[in-house]
Amino acid sequence: MKAIVFMLDSVNRRFLPAYGNDWVKTPNLNRLAGRCAVFDNHWVGSAPCMPARRDMFTGRLNFLDRNWGPIEPFDYTLPQALRQHGIFTHMVTDHYHYLRTGGENYCQLFDTWECMRGQENDPWVSRVNKEKAAPHYGKDSPQYRVNRTRFPQEGDFPSPLTLQGAVEWLQNNREADNYLLWVEVFDPHEPFDLPAEYLEAYGDDYRGLPYQWPEYQEVNVPEPALEHIRKRYAALLTMTDHWLGKVLDVIDEHRLWDDALIAFTSDHGYMLGEHGFMAKNYMPAYNEVFHIPFMLHLPGDPYRGRRIGALTQNIDLFPTLLDYFGIGSDGCPNKLHGRSLLPLLAGEVERIREYAIYGYFGKDVNLTDGHYTYFRAAARDTNDPLHLYTAMPTTLNQFYNRDSLTDVSAIAIGRWLSWTAYPVYKIPGNAVRMRDQSQAFNQRSPYLDRNRLFDIVSDYAQERPLALPELEKKLCRALIATLQEHDAPAEQLERLGLSALAAEDAAENA
Repeated sequence: MKAIVFMLDSVNRRFLPAYGNDWVKTPNLNRLAGRCAVFDNHWVGSAPCMPARRDMFTGRLNFLDRNWGPIEPFDYTLPQALRQHGIFTHMVTDHYHYLRTGGENYCQLFDTWECMRGQENDPWVSRVNKEKAAPHYGKDSPQYRVNRTRFPQEGDFPSPLTLQGAVEWLQNNREADNYLLWVEVFDPHEPFDLPAEYLEAYGDDYRGLPYQWPEYQEVNVPEPALEHIRKRYAALLTMTDHWLGKVLDVIDEHRLWDDALIAFTSDHGYMLGEHGFMAKNYMPAYNEVFHIPFMLHLPGDPYRGRRIGALTQNIDLFPTLLDYFGIGSDGCPNKLHGRSLLPLLAGEVERIREYAIYGYFGKDVNLTDGHYTYFRAAARDTNDPLHLYTAMPTTLNQFYNRDSLTDVSAIAIGRWLSWTAYPVYKIPGNAVRMRDQSQAFNQRSPYLDRNRLFDIVSDYAQERPLALPELEKKLCRALIATLQEHDAPAEQLERLGLSALAAEDAAENA
């Protein structure tokens, strides 16, 4: 048995023709969708990058316990489970965060892995003296500018190299069986840098200051620049699609559709001016970031062309792959939050969950039933009580040490997590100082100062918040139950102002 998982980073599903877009060119993703069941109600669990990956690799939500961080020593991961049952695993990627502080233990758990260098701020090409940037809108990275000197041609860009690496791996292993190939592409993540011909195909006639790297903040550029950056994003998606097509050609050549599970998804989406925001992390958990694409092919095309409306999440990929390989989840030492999608596809069940929760650590906790989305904000400006729990005290490009904590003595060590006996650090959230302020949680963000409720059937763009107290109370009760189901630390109920309602319900049920 064989499985191939494709993951593109930062895919806003509104840009995919498979989800209704009528102007972005993705012929190969369309081709893939034509061989797959397409999931219309698929959601992130934890965001952004590494939290989403930890969800997928462990089948558990992690944003309720901690922020961006490594695979923990008490985690049980997909590559571990497959190896124990004789399934070979290989990753090919250009997601350089796997190689940085805060991204430990992910790719290293695969039997073999390959990482293409040069994306974003990857510390790859070494120059002591770097030239100053020309005037521009948005962000600039001197490191990316020197990295960029290593890929003058389209085929030299990291994402094309990654997809070509997948082609070569499949060709070299064409006689093999019992494997998982994990193909993970950084694009269309920013910076939206690409050969000019892809942008020309979108009729771009922008003549303003260069703009290819949005800042993580409210829109702060003129409308022509905003239109230009959207076209750059679309063009980068098209370039990535072109190279994905080369992998699909090999799948065609070796008739892998007949004996391989093939999946496509993203870690999260991206905002390009919707609600006046750019990028991700700091704003409410709008659909552009958390409602993501997912497509699944099973050998022989038994569900080709089906649209699946049931509520699913990224945590479901782990148990689905176990189920496909005939492993089952009984041997997993940690309770899984995800559910296999195979019974859903086979029509054995109509749904695998009633509610999905999702979010960023220390920010709103969000709930959907597929009809409504409810964003629950912290009750206090101080965002307490909040602790992060970890046995690996690193995060995005930094350690939890005297440089990033206001009070090291406030750290406690113990068996704080209900679902594992492994001792962990308990670190007060208000003592942490994140270098990346878009991911800060030491106080409640002014963007997250209230609860929000939307009907995403009639208002998918989430532009008309509802004031329906009875519905909100119902969803609060659902949120309490779903938090408990997902092993949330009890303090989350207090942080979100739900303790009194939880106690009231407990008393009534006693």
